[in-house]
Amino acid sequence: KLLASMKVGAERIRQIVVSLKTFSRKDEAEKKSVDIHQGLDSTLMILAHQLKPQPQRGAIEVVKDYAKLPAIYCYAGQLNQVFMNVISNAIDAVESVESPQLRLTTRLEDDQVIVEIADNGMGMSEEVRSQVFNPFFTNKPIGQGTGMGLSISYQIVTERHGGSLQVSSAPGEGATFTIQIPLN
Repeated sequence: KLLASMKVGAERIRQIVVSLKTFSRKDEAEKKSVDIHQGLDSTLMILAHQLKPQPQRGAIEVVKDYAKLPAIYCYAGQLNQVFMNVISNAIDAVESVESPQLRLTTRLEDDQVIVEIADNGMGMSEEVRSQVFNPFFTNKPIGQGTGMGLSISYQIVTERHGGSLQVSSAPGEGATFTIQIPLN
């Protein structure tokens, strides 16, 4: 039993190390063709401990609806940082929801890769929604969040990749962040 447990633990460590390597892409400062789903899955692996049940809520269900996509030419490490920021915020948004859920959807539309990250959290008012990409804006309690994650994500998607990052949300209806990146 002890050996079996050690084997499971070692495999888990291997998966985390591979995910961290895929996520960080430290050796890839230039644009490169990558599988966008690998980046999303690595981000989920890194955040797996936050998806587990917590004292204030149950486990967060992650629903993946991935389309068949070609490799995308991008700054992989930076795009993974966008996924980390958006998914982390989505996890925070479902903290007080009875049946928390995140939905990750990908599709190809007119030579654009679309990644939607949706939560079933409390949603945002129009006032909050209109400011989420502003530097230093946060609606988290003091000491939790710098207000820079979505601002930096917006710059990475729009300036570095020539894409768009949008959010749709209403109070009580959760939020959906839509990342749109050109294939080339």
